[in-house]
Amino acid sequence: MTDYQPPKVWTWDAENGGTFASTNRPIAGATHDKALPVGKHPLQLYSLATPNGQKVTILLEELLALGHSGAEYDAWLIKIGDGDQFGSGFVAVNPNSKIPALMDHSGPTPIRIFESGAILQYLAEKFGALLPTAPAARAECLSWLFWQMGSAPYLGGGFGHFYAYAPSKMEYPINRFAMEAKRQLDVLDKRLAESEYIAGDEYSIADIAIWPWYGGLVLGRLYDAATFLSVHEYTHVMRWAKAIDARPAVKRGRRVNRVFGEVSEQLAERHEAADLD
Repeated sequence: MTDYQPPKVWTWDAENGGTFASTNRPIAGATHDKALPVGKHPLQLYSLATPNGQKVTILLEELLALGHSGAEYDAWLIKIGDGDQFGSGFVAVNPNSKIPALMDHSGPTPIRIFESGAILQYLAEKFGALLPTAPAARAECLSWLFWQMGSAPYLGGGFGHFYAYAPSKMEYPINRFAMEAKRQLDVLDKRLAESEYIAGDEYSIADIAIWPWYGGLVLGRLYDAATFLSVHEYTHVMRWAKAIDARPAVKRGRRVNRVFGEVSEQLAERHEAADLD
């Protein structure tokens, strides 16, 4: 453990190291002019197959599988390592410069939606699917959706960063966030001991939001940390993760905007259903 003393006034050191350091900065806004492409479908998605990006493509593929033809979409690759998220067109859709971002051109005035949880809720409401309408069931589903939005930064920016991406291994932050990651897995495990899916007996956007992060973790796809976190202890999470992993729409959605991992699982852009064949 180093005896670091924070300065009285923090200043940005662009050479602070670590994965993704070249794209992190303390200011917002565009760094360059670049218009976003627009395809033929009303729904235009700009994303990358990180856990947050997977949420939206999985939902869109699930909606199509349910027969909602209006959920056809173009998925354009945003290479965050190259700084595509700081192009003027992307910033106009998401001023926070994070993937995913969605434009809905189906109405007279285009609608922008950013933040993955907001996109899931918007699409579920638009198509009347995968979000319960009964007040108590809807509240349960949205509570778990927003649980994910608040919890995953501790798993990703906390545990994932210090365990997998930081320029050096540091005992205190890894222990602190490993403890929190295991606490969150225990929250899910206790919930899934009571019900088949996160929000109850029906598959919903709560599962779609949570699975890419926590399902990916227990299935050994996230941070190579399954052994370190003893994920085998969470038997109910594992049961749920494997069941969702087997869904055909989930398999398709995981591939969209993926440019890493097994070549057979990659699909940089998606513009037609046939692209996934």
